[in-house]
Amino acid sequence: MSKAVRAYAEVLRLVRHLPKDTRGYYSKYARENFVNYRHVDSSTLHELFQRTYHHSLWVLKKYSIDQSSANRLKDICSL
Repeated sequence: MSKAVRAYAEVLRLVRHLPKDTRGYYSKYARENFVNYRHVDSSTLHELFQRTYHHSLWVLKKYSIDQSSANRLKDICSL
């Protein structure tokens, strides 16, 4: 499985930790971003994975959710 697909799957797992009324918005937002960036060159991938991780942390913090739940995403994005 590609790194991008693993990161997307992990982001969707993190969305399940969010309040129920926000899950639809964030899952749609994640999908749109992964679709929009599917044809980028490999030189920008590392930056996009870092943005994915940091934005996920921001959202978790916004809803007061333990950021340690994003450890798997950190592992995926830092490879």
